[in-house]
Amino acid sequence: MTAFGIDIGGSGVKGAPVDLRSGTLAGKRHRIPTPAAGTPEAIISAVADVIAFHEWDGPVGITVPGVVINGVVTSAANISPDWINYPAEREMSDDLGVPVSVLNDADAAGLAESTFGAGRDIAGLAMMLTFGTGIGSALINNGSLLPNTELGHLEFKGMVAEHYAASRLVEHEGLDLGTWALRVQEFLVHLERIFSPDVIIFGGGISKRFDDFGQFFQITAPVVPAVLRNNAGIVGAAMTSESAQP
Repeated sequence: MTAFGIDIGGSGVKGAPVDLRSGTLAGKRHRIPTPAAGTPEAIISAVADVIAFHEWDGPVGITVPGVVINGVVTSAANISPDWINYPAEREMSDDLGVPVSVLNDADAAGLAESTFGAGRDIAGLAMMLTFGTGIGSALINNGSLLPNTELGHLEFKGMVAEHYAASRLVEHEGLDLGTWALRVQEFLVHLERIFSPDVIIFGGGISKRFDDFGQFFQITAPVVPAVLRNNAGIVGAAMTSESAQP
């Protein structure tokens, strides 16, 4: 079965059809830079372009970088505050003309990795962390998702954690990779004290460089790179599209 997923991030809106039997992309991933304004109207226009590129006319699963409760976005991370209290599922379905399901971006990645990737067949608590413009998180306990954890917004070192350890500090702000990895190590120690996860899955675009910095992570739980890498959000979004209401 093929479904369609779109992952809205702080830097890009990307989507593709997904084979739900294998968790692999069933077509070329199409990416558009996230509009600078980051407003619902601007981003929905970009989403429409991604859908049109693939000539898709069925249900669509869409992620947003914020808390999503009953289809309503209640926070906004690295996008316009206009998203706060925005009824995304209803408005996107109306504007795009197809049934839409909406969920938190890291939750989508966590669902994908727990089904098809590094969290598959893990008994107990899997923690997914996505490093990019910010830090997203997902907690999956024995296959069940605890949604909207947003651990990157915890207070840490006197600031919001993602301001201290997001990968944008390396990719766009010139922080040395080793220095950044040591910051991430500190954050992982903090999270392990709170949650005692059985595994931590390291995701986001920078995960493709995991071999360059994974040695810095010395905690009790194994820290492993995401298998689906930066496609995990698309795959997880597609997985939820079946629940989209017409």
